[in-house]
Amino acid sequence: MAKTTRATQFLEKAGVAFTTHTYDYDPNAERIGLQAAEAIGEAPHRVLKTLMAELDGKPVCVVVPSDKEVSMKKLAAAFGGKHAAMMKPAAAEKLTGYVVGGISPFGQKKLVPTAIEIEALAEAQVYMNGGQRGLQVRLSPNGALQALGAIAAPLVA
Repeated sequence: MAKTTRATQFLEKAGVAFTTHTYDYDPNAERIGLQAAEAIGEAPHRVLKTLMAELDGKPVCVVVPSDKEVSMKKLAAAFGGKHAAMMKPAAAEKLTGYVVGGISPFGQKKLVPTAIEIEALAEAQVYMNGGQRGLQVRLSPNGALQALGAIAAPLVA
């Protein structure tokens, strides 16, 4: 497995300190984020999942704890929109340049507005996808927020 991806290159260029952590990705896992948390031995609320959604027809990236679900109403409110819905997997892969299970908020092909669950900012360190299946990056949530130019908002149901 390569530990250098577009995501890690993005973080290096942004000057964000991070470490990489690999694990055995289970393609049959019902919930990928929870499987990642278990595999690396970390609490699920510190392993954040990256989801792609559409807000009023425009793409957005959403980062929330792996043991939580996104509230579409809160997501729409966070960006001042009216209607939010999850993006279809094929569309998310095409937009980001990553495959489902390996979608990172960092180094996506197209920069889109990003929101991170505000509760995650209370953690000293969190894990996010490193740009491929079975690769997580451990970093400061505030560093991620700044590097992405993201907003922090209540996003979970």
